[in-house]
Amino acid sequence: MTSPYNNIDSSNWPAITEKLISEHPIKTDDIIAAVLESWEKILNTKIGDELKIGEDIFPSPQIMGNYLHELIPVILSKKYPGIWRKEVDKEDKDLVYIPNDYYSIEIKTSSNKNNLYGNRSYGQAEGNNTSGKSKYGFYIGVNFEDIKKINPPKILKIRFGWIDHSDWNAQKAATGQNATLSTLARDNKMKLIYKSE
Repeated sequence: MTSPYNNIDSSNWPAITEKLISEHPIKTDDIIAAVLESWEKILNTKIGDELKIGEDIFPSPQIMGNYLHELIPVILSKKYPGIWRKEVDKEDKDLVYIPNDYYSIEIKTSSNKNNLYGNRSYGQAEGNNTSGKSKYGFYIGVNFEDIKKINPPKILKIRFGWIDHSDWNAQKAATGQNATLSTLARDNKMKLIYKSE
């Protein structure tokens, strides 16, 4: 698939981003509501009816991010049954748009205030990764506060837009596992749709 940003100067990326978002079947208000509701549910969760998250147990950012990954698609699929569903197969994006997979969405979360990260395969061309799902397409990016440092933690930022595999910078070291989203792509291919006060 050809990127909608292919051969377009980066100064024109924000206009393309606005067009992609306006044409997407999901509304930004629904994304914001699903993320904030998911976060509230996580913070009100008790493990085994005994351990309250944020009071008795303080999960790592990776675990908190995993909870968001699971809950956001569930909340949207309940609101729009038969239209959205959560990932089932390894080829699926995190949030699947049933009528047309082109609009399916990956979800990336981070306890960093600004940056988003993927595993190293996100910085590799499609033919070089074996995870099954494509690394280009629509993304929701969520930045949140670390529950171990700030309690109660807040959702800091929510972004929505399109990311290509070439927008991820893989770590150079052979043992490196992370890919960082380039600042240029983050700020121009993704729209900041929510920022905490």
